[in-house]
Amino acid sequence: MSIAVLKCRADVEDLYRELDVVIQHGQLNAMFQPIVDIHAQKILGYEALIRGPSDSPLHSPITLFETGHSHGCLSDLDLLCRKVSIKRFNNLALPGKLFLNTCPSVLLAQDHPSGETLTTLQKLGISPDDIVIELTEQFPLDDYKVMREALFHYRAMGFKIAIDDLGAGYAGLRMWSELRPDYVKIDRHFIQNINEDAVKKEFVHSIIDIARGLECKVIAEGIENELEYQTICSLGIKYGQGYYFARPQMQPVHQLPTTLFTCNKSYRRSGRAVRLSETVSSLRRDVPMVTMNTSTSRVVEIFKASPHLLSIPVLEKNNVAKGMVRRYRLMDVFASQYGRDLYSKKPISQLMDTAAVIVEEAMSVEQVSQLVTDSVKMRIEDDFIITRQGEYAGVGSVLDLLKKITDLQVRNARYANPLTMLPGNVPIYEFIDDLLARQESFAVAYCDLDHFKPYNDVYGYGRGDQVLQKVAEILTSHINPAVDFVGHVGGDDFILVFGGEHWQQSCEDMILQFDTAIPSFYTAEDRARQGIVAFDRRGESEFFPMLSLSIGLVIPDLQACHSHHDVAAMASEAKRQAKGVTGSVVYVDRRKLPD
Repeated sequence: MSIAVLKCRADVEDLYRELDVVIQHGQLNAMFQPIVDIHAQKILGYEALIRGPSDSPLHSPITLFETGHSHGCLSDLDLLCRKVSIKRFNNLALPGKLFLNTCPSVLLAQDHPSGETLTTLQKLGISPDDIVIELTEQFPLDDYKVMREALFHYRAMGFKIAIDDLGAGYAGLRMWSELRPDYVKIDRHFIQNINEDAVKKEFVHSIIDIARGLECKVIAEGIENELEYQTICSLGIKYGQGYYFARPQMQPVHQLPTTLFTCNKSYRRSGRAVRLSETVSSLRRDVPMVTMNTSTSRVVEIFKASPHLLSIPVLEKNNVAKGMVRRYRLMDVFASQYGRDLYSKKPISQLMDTAAVIVEEAMSVEQVSQLVTDSVKMRIEDDFIITRQGEYAGVGSVLDLLKKITDLQVRNARYANPLTMLPGNVPIYEFIDDLLARQESFAVAYCDLDHFKPYNDVYGYGRGDQVLQKVAEILTSHINPAVDFVGHVGGDDFILVFGGEHWQQSCEDMILQFDTAIPSFYTAEDRARQGIVAFDRRGESEFFPMLSLSIGLVIPDLQACHSHHDVAAMASEAKRQAKGVTGSVVYVDRRKLPD
């Protein structure tokens, strides 16, 4: 036996002995990373992340758990991790839920003690409803039937279940289907650079659709920058986790800066591009305000003096909203036999609604509507609080919000192309004018099909409509919904507005996908000869090549272009130049000024 092999065995034995000491003396540390409710703009809970002694190879969680697995003490290690995490979570008085990682094989081990976690929680006064058992896929799982029984045991005690790193393990979709968790975490691979990757967005869309059918909550892991965050928002994912919000820490934050949730101009553009949206600032109105220390009797006087006032916001001295006083709830208290005597001199903070919905004025009405819908306590006559960069700015009513959304839906339907349901001329013009007014750089691509009229003549308008729908599908699959816009101006003409620097790659990808897909819309005979025979405008027989996609692109000068008319003139000329080239092409017109 070689010296290297002997040394390796000795090193492993040293790790085993060190791990025994770690478990015996509880030498583990728990770090915590927040999991964020993006819609509610607050922390949902924390994932506990275990580290071994800082001066040891076991400091790494990978080495720690692989050593525990090979040493046959994974169950003891897992139980210690839970106890350390729970006690530290309690000592720090962290808000929300605690997500505890565990390996499924541990729950199935015959020597795994039952009820230890619940006993630890009961001693500390923590409800099992605040604990989420997060299943990791470090090692393969075979016996799903036994696993379901084990999880039934935990659910019966009140615990919630989550699956970690969906898409990265051995059988994530199988585990999801078999175990029906309360939460599923999308692996960070699908979140990294999702703002630039149409394929990743499609994967995430599919996960969201599955989760909706299974009534499962989706958490996006690994959100590291603002563009990824904005894209996650645009996809409708409610929960997120990653360095963008906070790194794992021994002393984690209890509250996140509101600026993290402030939608920047690019994200606001996304809402207008796709849904002709408006920000919630249009619903803002002023009402009387009170502070946390205002007496309850004084608040009652304000309500009596203003019969139509339904809610009063409660602020701290630094103009930060902390809650809302509801008329009907306060009056119910004062109408009771002892309510007036008990609360009249108490501060209103004791009776305010601390779960009031608080939103930034830059948020779209659709986002706020989702928040209101998710808040089970809100009624149609209630108000919500509107802030500006974290400070109180006013209130909005749920009823006004619903009216606004209805108006927008009617308007959207009026201006949408009936075939593709993409925005038409009016929203396109409004969008470009908005960018010019904001002086935000952008690129415009005018897309047109070559030889579409003869194709319609030969194959019929029904088949032609299918081609147009396919084009719409291709174009929308290669834009970044956080910053881009796609519209259908009529016939076979489409407009793309790019808010980032990715326009060239996106257009090339569109053409590649178009040229790959279009042969399927022809017969085998026409595919073989690469075109069709049709009659030209003079009524004479002529051969027309297969459909191709011409894209003319311009990058307007923000100082020289004063309205969408200037941009449209430039884009039309670029399209004309593109159609002069045979086959599918992206023609970039370097002129930045209209003629």
